[in-house]
Amino acid sequence: MSTTPKVVVVGSFVQDLTWKCREFPRAGETTVGTFKTGPGGKGSNQAVACGRAGVDTLFVGAVGCDAFAVQAKAFYRAEKISSRLASKPAHATGTAAILVSASGQNEIIVALGANDHLRKSDVPLTALKRARVVVSQLESNLDTAAHVLKTARGAGVTTVLNPAPMRADFPVALLAHTDILIPNETEFTALVNQLPQTGLTGFTEEKLKTISEDNLHALCRKIGVPTVIVTLGARGCFISSSNGGLFIPAYKGIEVIDTTGAGDAFVGGFAAGLVKSSGDIAAAARFGNAVAALSVTKFGTAPAMPRAREIARFLKGKS
Repeated sequence: MSTTPKVVVVGSFVQDLTWKCREFPRAGETTVGTFKTGPGGKGSNQAVACGRAGVDTLFVGAVGCDAFAVQAKAFYRAEKISSRLASKPAHATGTAAILVSASGQNEIIVALGANDHLRKSDVPLTALKRARVVVSQLESNLDTAAHVLKTARGAGVTTVLNPAPMRADFPVALLAHTDILIPNETEFTALVNQLPQTGLTGFTEEKLKTISEDNLHALCRKIGVPTVIVTLGARGCFISSSNGGLFIPAYKGIEVIDTTGAGDAFVGGFAAGLVKSSGDIAAAARFGNAVAALSVTKFGTAPAMPRAREIARFLKGKS
């Protein structure tokens, strides 16, 4: 990797503890399933997706001083993706309990641990200011996320915010430092209801599924971010910018094994696509769709992220 990464992802590393079962257990029910563990976390997953897609990437995060931290560092060495993992001895490495059903759907609980203690001083300013794209999320310290986006944007770097997981303490001020906002359906709905400028409080995912593209574009414009990309799961994504709205359908004919991490695959793939396409947002979104499509054909999060050759073959077959 080059000494100056083109994409810097600042966010969470989480050790995924994943159980696969036929159906999600009901309250009070015990279900027999299978277990796997591996690297995860929204920030880390996005960095892996971007790095595997062939773009020089730096991941900045925090871990504890435990076995999961050792595994995290070994994973990044093996991937040959640059990382800066701040050690937080007083806190455990973040963990996620993930349930995956036979249909590929998931339910997740995350314990942030060390991620919540990522500090501004843990983030290398030179890399942040020299990158072409900087990506952040809401799964680590929010003050640090704000610092990252503000610093990068002030240096003329394109900033991407994935507002995930959507939080009750979401700082609206983050939007002022965001060039491209990428929420999924749940996160977008929560944002619309939370932001006073939208004038809505009862917006639902059901309404999002039936709203016209023109009305969705108008709603996105009220958020006040230059570009909003709403990921719509198996449907694809919708891009709203000052130039208008554009729906990009998802790739079809995909055998879904596990949807966990598909959103992260899109965000990381989009960041890579933005570099590869010299800033073409629509092209980057199509690239993100391809990365997300390939990720759901495998089990797991970071290990399921496709590599550059696999992505190239897939896109060639779709041309």
